[in-house]
Amino acid sequence: MKKLATILALSLPLAAGATTPLWLRDIKISPDGSTVAFCYKGDIYTVPATGGQATRLTATEAYENVPVWSPDGTKIAYASDRNGNFDVYVVDAKGGTPKRLTFNSANELPESFTPDGKSVLFSAAIQAPAESAMFPSGRMTQVYSVPVAGGSATQVLGTPARFISWLPDGKSFLYEDVKGFESEWRKHHTSSVTRDIWLLGPDGKHTNLTMRGGEDLNPVAVDADKFLFLSERDGKTINVYEASVSNPSSAKALTDFKTHPVRFLSRANSGKLAFGYDGEIYTMAPGQKPVKLLVDVVDDATPDVVKMPVGKNISSASVSPDGKSIAFTWRGNVFVTSTDYTTTRQVTTTPRLRTMWYGATMARPSIILPSATDFTTSTKPQWRARTMNPTLPTPRLSRRKRCFRLTNTSAPCRR
Repeated sequence: MKKLATILALSLPLAAGATTPLWLRDIKISPDGSTVAFCYKGDIYTVPATGGQATRLTATEAYENVPVWSPDGTKIAYASDRNGNFDVYVVDAKGGTPKRLTFNSANELPESFTPDGKSVLFSAAIQAPAESAMFPSGRMTQVYSVPVAGGSATQVLGTPARFISWLPDGKSFLYEDVKGFESEWRKHHTSSVTRDIWLLGPDGKHTNLTMRGGEDLNPVAVDADKFLFLSERDGKTINVYEASVSNPSSAKALTDFKTHPVRFLSRANSGKLAFGYDGEIYTMAPGQKPVKLLVDVVDDATPDVVKMPVGKNISSASVSPDGKSIAFTWRGNVFVTSTDYTTTRQVTTTPRLRTMWYGATMARPSIILPSATDFTTSTKPQWRARTMNPTLPTPRLSRRKRCFRLTNTSAPCRR
């Protein structure tokens, strides 16, 4: 079969309008607690910490994520792949023209500003130290510093250090380590490579504060001794915990979510927290319960054009009676292509990930879609018909003596 490449425009509203978004990521509250930055659909937004209309800071075809606030709250560093790999950019917190800070071909993700706000610390797998015993991999990153004003990056650490959070002395910071290749999104993970919270002191000494078999993530310094982090201890889902550097084993839970994990923890100077839960943003004042932040996002009306190369793993192909069209299944959905032109049309859009169309048969003027099996409900295969001409009624289907009706006439079905 000829090589196929179909371009499909996804169905979106015809006019722009405010929507209540879900799956907001990389949530960071500003130092003064007035604004929350987050990533939504690959762009960076800010929204008042009281809720309301979100402001879009980036609007490119690239994917932007991981916003990080400067100590004075006037700038936001973030990662963007507009030039191929992820590079670090910085932009005014109210919007404007971003400035590119890194230019290496490795993926570079911002972790934190330095306490004086003059540099950005970022993670990237650029060059491990010669004495490093870690396996050379893009997952095993190093920490670098690059000036906000621009200039060359310098290596700060030769080992991974994620979610860097500075202590008040400006010389020590907490971080989350990376020991292996297990996904950071895996739940109920217990092994020798689970992540721990570490303290890097002013003397360069690394101290493990949460040495245990479960995941401890995303540290946030409160003062010289107290810190917050995310953990799945106590047999629950991931929640917010508080502990002290002097006695890290005395951790206590600050939230009590039971179903979904808490993600993307951040804290303002006032003690107000912001984090993600079940795809939405929550804030929590000291001593209070978590409150969902109501966010409105104005989506543009430009349809997303998706180019899908469907030249491989095609199955169940069938030629139309006039020989001008071919129906086939690819990745669980049915497509129809022309034998004379490059036009390809997607006929089905399966609503569930585990629903698969197992065949397609062309008939005039319809396409027969047999054996749609839904494994989520364990239903038996069903036979469906979809007309290719919207002005005609849906064809009738019968199943008698292994004979199938492919036409829309009253003539008897014959073997």
